[in-house]
Amino acid sequence: MNTNLAWLNEYLNQDLDLSQAAVIALGERLERTSVEVDSVFNLAQGQDGLVVAKVLSVKEHPDSDHMVITQVDAGESEPIQIVTGAPNVAEGQLVILAKVGAHIIDRESGKLVKIKKAKLRGEESYGMLSALQEIGFDNKIAPDPIEKGIYVFDPKSGVQPGDDALEALGMLDPIIDTDLTPNRTDMLSMRGVAYELAAILDCQATMPTFQLSEGSQKSADLIQAEVTDEKLADQFGLRVIDNVQVGPSPLWLQRRLWNAGVKPVNNLVDVTNYLMVLFGQPLHVYDYDRLPEKKLTVRLAKDGEKFTGLDEQEYELRPNQDIVISSGDQVLNLAGVLGGQAAEVTEKTKRVVIESASFNPSLVRAAARRHTLHTGASSRFERGIDPSQVESVLDQAAALLADLAKGQVAKDAVYGARHAYQARQVEISVDRINQILGTDLQADEIASIFKRLAFEFENKDGNFIVAIPGRRPDISIPADLIEEVARLHGYDNLPTAYITGQTTPGKLTSRQRQIRASRRVMESLGLNQAISYALTTPEKATRFNANKAAKLVTLDYPMSSDRTTARQNLLSGLLDDVAYNVARSVHDIALYEQGRVFLAKGEKEQPAEIEHLAGVLTGSLVRSSWENSRNVKEVDFYDLKGIVEKYLAEIGMPAVRFEATDRHEAMHPGQTADIYGGDHYLGFVGQIHPAFLQKEKLPQVFGFELDLQSIIDYSQRGQNYEVISRYPQVSRDLAILVDEKVTNADIQNAIEKTAGQHLVESKVFDVFTGGKLPAGKKSLAYQLTYQDKNDTLLEADVNDDVEKIVTVLQQEFNAEIR
Repeated sequence: MNTNLAWLNEYLNQDLDLSQAAVIALGERLERTSVEVDSVFNLAQGQDGLVVAKVLSVKEHPDSDHMVITQVDAGESEPIQIVTGAPNVAEGQLVILAKVGAHIIDRESGKLVKIKKAKLRGEESYGMLSALQEIGFDNKIAPDPIEKGIYVFDPKSGVQPGDDALEALGMLDPIIDTDLTPNRTDMLSMRGVAYELAAILDCQATMPTFQLSEGSQKSADLIQAEVTDEKLADQFGLRVIDNVQVGPSPLWLQRRLWNAGVKPVNNLVDVTNYLMVLFGQPLHVYDYDRLPEKKLTVRLAKDGEKFTGLDEQEYELRPNQDIVISSGDQVLNLAGVLGGQAAEVTEKTKRVVIESASFNPSLVRAAARRHTLHTGASSRFERGIDPSQVESVLDQAAALLADLAKGQVAKDAVYGARHAYQARQVEISVDRINQILGTDLQADEIASIFKRLAFEFENKDGNFIVAIPGRRPDISIPADLIEEVARLHGYDNLPTAYITGQTTPGKLTSRQRQIRASRRVMESLGLNQAISYALTTPEKATRFNANKAAKLVTLDYPMSSDRTTARQNLLSGLLDDVAYNVARSVHDIALYEQGRVFLAKGEKEQPAEIEHLAGVLTGSLVRSSWENSRNVKEVDFYDLKGIVEKYLAEIGMPAVRFEATDRHEAMHPGQTADIYGGDHYLGFVGQIHPAFLQKEKLPQVFGFELDLQSIIDYSQRGQNYEVISRYPQVSRDLAILVDEKVTNADIQNAIEKTAGQHLVESKVFDVFTGGKLPAGKKSLAYQLTYQDKNDTLLEADVNDDVEKIVTVLQQEFNAEIR
């Protein structure tokens, strides 16, 4: 939420200090008391030298068919000549002028650039006439596309030549951007922020009043409202306004919208967005004459219904789940989320219907997630709006449209559902507050805090009965009031309690050490770690589980249809990872995962969480090169069996044996073995069943799954092992030209003697003779691989070592570096 502090000043009886230092300090205070502050900024972003100018004359450029020469009055003694290509420039306009020496934001780099005097096709230009996008406005908030041309002030805006354009556009207004928690819906409105800052600063907030003048014709004679079930909307009101004049909003209104991050559209739409930002109450306006039937109905979507939104996208509605607003059989809105094109207001609109409502937050939230539509309206409805102001905001919208669009308001509003707000009563005692906070606050101090929050309350001998206003739906229980007292009293003022007792140094348990050792060993054996979701489908959850008696653990409210069940194995997740990589042309895959599986004895019992270790192989373990191309082969059962044997030996598991088995349905019956440590079952290893691989369009895959908990329980303690370094390798290619008589063995010996301690491998990968090489010469290409067992190698260290090798090869073999 972008909060314009200059606008907010109108609602506080204490003027805020709008200097940069004071605004930053206020943001820090707000963050320590209420919500997180993302940033403090203004739209100017350091720009200067922008003034309002009046176009005095426009004439064609003698050497250009798209540029013109203008004379503008910038409040100085003499007119200023500006050459521009703006297609909409005309005499008499009030425009934005970036004078010579001004700084504006470059659209491509985002950096400030200085405006200089220029000569365009032989004509001098002393500045630039600007569109809003050329002075930092995003297309999302600029009223017109940049292709339309420069920004033109409304003659009624009150600006004069020479005025500071940044100030006239509100670009110098300080803005605090807050990141809200889901419960603080009040902070999604200027009204809510005003009350919050009034509480923090110990002043008063007062909201603007309005006067509504109604005509003699009744709204009930023009429109009807219906709510089929009040569980969908407990309030739904309409007003009709006739003879509206659609046009741009006045500058004061546009300023407030674009500073709030909202794009001005026209006076009808802008009024609804303005009041949403001001009060947190979303509104919608319909073209009355485009309604199929003079009745608006709030209902659930029906089978097969579709809806085209204002974003020009078509949405297939979820029957009996999405709340819609319809007229006749036509769906007009996805209620609380997005308006539709069917009754959209246009420049030809003459009569409108304004809607103000309170929709079911849960259904709005579900619809927004289902259709991936997160709008300003949905973000407010799904958190819960203030039900006490639904009617008053509707009336204020009508009053504003009567003023700004010259409309005539029909008498009275029409309601399909209407409920008077009853404030919640929450009781809390002074003793309870002090007990929880560890304070010794007096009743009058607590009463002062409730007054600052503008809460009505009654104090009966230290027992407070507080009436919660509708703007604070987050407060419903005594603990919420305790939190309010704590944050306004000041978290820093709460007493500090020190922990007493003997301290002990932290260390890993034996179980934790074994789990970490398992990961290190797997990585040393060439497998990469994968992490899969613990939630999956029932089919995947049980596919490789050898314990058929275990019951499924399912969620009552899953986040999606493929995340409903707690896994009983790790192999299913690893196969998903294999499928993901294969689909992206990765053929050689070696993965392992260490994590928990969830096995329940009964449907209502708490599941046991058991540590497992699983891995998969597919493709080849050996990288192909010219010297070993004949030795490269696809992995097989024995490759994976060897990895499992090596792991169990390293981890300290004695007397391991493998027994052929066909009891695993998802594994190949002829290439699968159960693994035992003594008499204890540890897991299985083998090839994934070909039928499954064919169905999933996967190559031959081998996998294993071990009960890591059993391995930890039965493995020998104190086993020592050494693993391969987990730090990355660095490779360098070196090509040299030497005499044919020089052997590769001589070169290799020289490299190994010269290289430092971090060279782990040197191999020749190319030999070339003949061609354009000198007679009696041959070319040898080597790959040098470096690795440090204890740290990440630096490029500079590797480069120094390679230079030493090059020097020795040049001296001993007269080698030439290619």
